[in-house]
Amino acid sequence: MDSHRNGRPSRRQFVATGIALGGATLAGCASDNDGNGGNGNGNGGTDGNGDEQSSTDGESGSDGSYTASMAPVGEVEFDSVPENLFVTYPQYADMAVALGHGEGVNTLFSTEMAGTTMNKFYEHLEGVSFDWEGLPNPLEDGLTKEQLYELDSDVHFLDPSYPVKHNDDWDESDIDEIASALGPWFGNFHSGVHSEPADAYADDYEYYTLWEMFERVAAVFQERERYEELKAIHDDLIARIESNLPPEEERPTAARVTLGDGQFFTYHLNTPGFWQAETRPLGADDALTDHDWSGDWGTIDYETMLEEDPDVILHLWGITSRYSIDNVRETLADHPVGSDLTAVQNDRVVAGGMRYQGPIMNLFQLEMTAKQLYPEQFGEWPGYEPGQPYPDIPSDEQLFDREQVASIVRGEF
Repeated sequence: MDSHRNGRPSRRQFVATGIALGGATLAGCASDNDGNGGNGNGNGGTDGNGDEQSSTDGESGSDGSYTASMAPVGEVEFDSVPENLFVTYPQYADMAVALGHGEGVNTLFSTEMAGTTMNKFYEHLEGVSFDWEGLPNPLEDGLTKEQLYELDSDVHFLDPSYPVKHNDDWDESDIDEIASALGPWFGNFHSGVHSEPADAYADDYEYYTLWEMFERVAAVFQERERYEELKAIHDDLIARIESNLPPEEERPTAARVTLGDGQFFTYHLNTPGFWQAETRPLGADDALTDHDWSGDWGTIDYETMLEEDPDVILHLWGITSRYSIDNVRETLADHPVGSDLTAVQNDRVVAGGMRYQGPIMNLFQLEMTAKQLYPEQFGEWPGYEPGQPYPDIPSDEQLFDREQVASIVRGEF
């Protein structure tokens, strides 16, 4: 392994353990350049709450090195905690913040939308913030090796399957080159909806829940204790939600969508994958359960939405800067078919969060979704005003303790 330069490792050694590394549209994903290439239908796998997890901390070497593991890259060896962090999707940025390493993030996908949304939640965590301004979007013009060499990152929080599958000019040899010359890849994209990875990684691919991924990222930073403390808060929140859910026959029907030009981009509520980490535990009746699509999301027209006529419309990205939930409601109310929707007439078109959510974001989005689906059980949702932080909720109506989360992130535990 190469020696350190200026106090940080110049390279990271990749260690393969049984895994051979070598050899969209804006409305649909609310992003600048995100692939919709997944072929999975999201109907397989297990529940995604992450309650059953095994330790992922690797063994430490006598020289201070240690390992962390995530499919499809397998086991990766580090000689010290990485400081310069290549990040694409904001779940990894949120994980870095949660583990006390947010200052190391050097890139961020859909930078302004992701950065401002993260800080809308952090507004309620004293001493916690994320400095996103000035970070480049690594996927805006397509991922290039030149860009990665310029950044000289210690670790790349991106699934190697992603560039191989979504970029014609990337193959396994390019992945190997970056891992060897700069730093390892460490990410898992296709766990979002259990979609299909690139062929080169299919045999060894594994699907993780959000919190299983967080555990593995915590191992990269040697922050096991922070992870366990936050996981305990998440487990308590899930237990609180599950113990207070109404009987299934009394739950509302809901559709999780993004409003497009004359159509809805659609997602499921209860299928496996970390994109559903804030809806699946709520167990609402998915109004679109009989609809399927070959990619990571689907589309339906107004007439089909009216046929399903959900009690609640959860507008994905509704809390982000990309959409004004007030404008969404107005557009639906002014449409000759949309105005007939029960959710429109009953004022139950509500702002959802981001599907690219890390652990802190997940806690807030679980609370937000619980209150919007089940106000009688979890308290009234105060509403979200576009452009503003996550709304203030009285302490006795909060579903988790903000100060407890903030103190963990600050390292005071």
